[in-house]
Amino acid sequence: MNKSKMKLTSETATDFWNDSCSLKELSEAVAQGAVGATSNPVIVGSVVKGEQEIWMEVIDALILDNPNDTEEKIAWRLIETIGIRAAKILEPVFEESRGLKGRLSLQVNPMNYPNKNKMVEQAKYLSALAPNIAIKAPVTATGIEAIEEMTSTGIVVNGTVCSTLPQAIACAEAIERGLKRAGENGVDTSQMRPYVTIMVGRLDDNLRRVMSQEKISVDPGCLEWAGIAVFKKAYKIFRERGYRGTLLSAAYRNHMQWSQFIGGEVVLTIPYPWWNQFNNSDIEIRPRMEDPVDPEIVDALYRHFDAFKMAYDESGMQPEQFIRDGATIHTLKQFIAGYHDLLAFVRDRMLG
Repeated sequence: MNKSKMKLTSETATDFWNDSCSLKELSEAVAQGAVGATSNPVIVGSVVKGEQEIWMEVIDALILDNPNDTEEKIAWRLIETIGIRAAKILEPVFEESRGLKGRLSLQVNPMNYPNKNKMVEQAKYLSALAPNIAIKAPVTATGIEAIEEMTSTGIVVNGTVCSTLPQAIACAEAIERGLKRAGENGVDTSQMRPYVTIMVGRLDDNLRRVMSQEKISVDPGCLEWAGIAVFKKAYKIFRERGYRGTLLSAAYRNHMQWSQFIGGEVVLTIPYPWWNQFNNSDIEIRPRMEDPVDPEIVDALYRHFDAFKMAYDESGMQPEQFIRDGATIHTLKQFIAGYHDLLAFVRDRMLG
């Protein structure tokens, strides 16, 4: 039997994750070589609404067993239940790799993005739900502080809400500081493989919004390479500096955000519809991570978009500016809105 494109991808240096905690999707993904999965409020809401035959019974039981709980507490019990079950599917990968793969990423409450202490406190709780949990926190100035603190206590982190090179480097540096502190405190870091997400498609989205708002005239096809260019530049820097954070590509908008990264020692967290689409493509599985993005495309993006300059240059932004980045604002707002949608869904079930 011919191997699928995703199975072949997973047999390179590149890891494949399912970009959802759906149990059905994850089981299929693991069969095709996936070694991880991810979760956030938007994903959890989609999973619950799309698989009501599984999760409505669970929600009803949580409500019945915890009659004094608020909708928020029930929602988090639900998130934790889904997370524990998804982590169990990945447990064999985790054990076989001795903890270096097979993790499920759980995200801290997006409402707590301005509060380091609340993020760290929740991270400690969520990371204890299963041995193979990684904790997602936003790469803002406050989030970077939280990421360092989490890492120093032995928590495997995944920096998220990040779509620029300055953010990725700041996150990697925070992880290095955290790992150094962890070692000094006697924490065993041998099974810690932290992640630094670059949401490549969200940078592309942001440039499309800027192009419309500022009436910029440029070949729209160039925009599909913006996130790829940033990711490849980050990969080169990470290897040169020996950062221990593993780059992770997320937010897919085109096949290049998969095919152009094959062969790199990175993680590709791909939504179920996208990786099935890739499986059905005729794209050759070969290493392309070292292939440079066309310099003319990079030049066009650099000349026309200040937002791309800020994303592509290492000194394009300082940490205090991350929270004002267009992609960061848009992503945080979406995560917070998705969280409230999940609370509303639980509330409707509680009230009948």
